Amino acid sequence: MTIDEELNLLDQQLRRLKIEYEVFFNNPSKRPPADVEWKVVALIRKFSDGARMSFSQRFRYNEMAQRYAIHSDLWRKKMRIREEGYRRPQDALLSVQGVRVAAEHEQKHHAVYGVTRNADAEDKPFTVTCSDARLEREKVESLYKALSAAKEKSGEKVSGNLDSFAAFVQKKTAEIRKLHKCDTVVYSVEMQDGQVKLKAKAKA
Repeated sequence: MTIDEELNLLDQQLRRLKIEYEVFFNNPSKRPPADVEWKVVALIRKFSDGARMSFSQRFRYNEMAQRYAIHSDLWRKKMRIREEGYRRPQDALLSVQGVRVAAEHEQKHHAVYGVTRNADAEDKPFTVTCSDARLEREKVESLYKALSAAKEKSGEKVSGNLDSFAAFVQKKTAEIRKLHKCDTVVYSVEMQDGQVKLKAKAKA
């Protein structure tokens, strides 16, 4: 089985796992889908080093690993509520509304290869931490691709190429590190007032 075929399988198993957990939380007699979750976790661990994958395959893997991390965190909370009962008003809301509540009431950051996303919206900000753009070409490339994709999606013109973008990130990183005396800079691609914005801030 090729890497792409295994990634397709991971995507299928993730979708199945989400459906089975929704069934489980809506049916007291059901057992949690441990067998499906085991398969998902096994595939995620198998490709965790990313050594044999191309950039596009790693990008796709990152998205699925982050998706699982977000849902897994919510499932654990719902499982605890199911076992221990409601302790707070928001617990009842969490139990009733199900998995989709993660996008409405939670903001989580999950790191994979130094890349993070938060989970408070469908169009999640794409975030990268950078300390030396010259040595972190892969991160810069992923940030450039995310920025270009977001602009294309919103109908904005994509200006500049990867090399000019990398030079900009290198210069900006050095300026922020010097100004704030920090080791790393956090870059994020976000939607603001209907426009795509690239933001940079010092990381303490």
